[in-house]
Amino acid sequence: MSTVIPLSFSTSSRPEKSSATEPLRSAVPMAVPDGARRGSVTIGNFDGVHQGHAQLVSQLVTAAKTVRGPAVVVTFDPPPIHLLAQDLEPRLPLTTIQRRAELLGSLGVDYVIVLQTTPELLKLPAKDFFDWLIVSHLDAKAMVEGPNFRFGYQRSGDTQVLKALCSGAEVDLTIAEATRFDEAMISSTRIRQLLNDGDIEAVNELLTDHYQIRGLVSTGERRGRTLGFPTANLAGWRTALPCDGVYCGVVKLDGKHYAAAINIGPNPTFDKSGQKVEVHVVDWDGDLYGSELTVELVDRLRAIKRFESLDALKSQLTIDISRCREIAARH
Repeated sequence: MSTVIPLSFSTSSRPEKSSATEPLRSAVPMAVPDGARRGSVTIGNFDGVHQGHAQLVSQLVTAAKTVRGPAVVVTFDPPPIHLLAQDLEPRLPLTTIQRRAELLGSLGVDYVIVLQTTPELLKLPAKDFFDWLIVSHLDAKAMVEGPNFRFGYQRSGDTQVLKALCSGAEVDLTIAEATRFDEAMISSTRIRQLLNDGDIEAVNELLTDHYQIRGLVSTGERRGRTLGFPTANLAGWRTALPCDGVYCGVVKLDGKHYAAAINIGPNPTFDKSGQKVEVHVVDWDGDLYGSELTVELVDRLRAIKRFESLDALKSQLTIDISRCREIAARH
């Protein structure tokens, strides 16, 4: 996993010009360890860490080797949109920061700098942001960005502005081409729509690893156990859920992978309308209460429906679990 480094901006750390020709330099001690400086840098949300991100990161790693420095990703927490559009209800991310760092590390990234998103940070003009972060804190020797990259106050900085700033600071710049799949650009927005549609196979095809849900196993009504299908009820998940439905997944327990049948949404058979995530680990018997459980989603089996009897419900669950075994065995 990449090393995660938190970094925040305040007016006390705002860079100051020492002359009209010198670049902006931070007046406070560096918050970034020396090992993360003088490398290749890219900036973005990187939510989901999809195949498009992987192509960009590949060029980032190549550039880092060229300048003989680290490969560094700079991301934001929370996403800037949460502050810029406060009238909109905040959306859960596709990946937590920890998961993002894990996936980026597997692609060769050495450090993930997590910028604390504040109004002060978002008000920085493009040049001030560049000088504060890229020049002062990271002393970057190379940058890699996508063609639609924007930065600075009101997104005033684009790739042309970045080219000029990099040229002035003697930073090598690579503009990566957008990655396309099925004639459409791969993006976190596209993946989120597929997730909303429950098309987990398509989601996973665009990601660099299976989509995950992670949560704390809490005490439920234990109704599944009385039916012969005990479930772990996940609480406190911090990533976006797919649309309601029954899904096939995989969990890892005690070093071994198990198929899992996952119910996401209400339970109309028992007149329960609240959204839940209930996981039945196939062919596993044990107590998961109080532990954190990570579920990799593999496929959507069916929509949620109301059953007229418990026997009808148990019959369908038997079919669902059989299908989960078959699907999970192929992954």
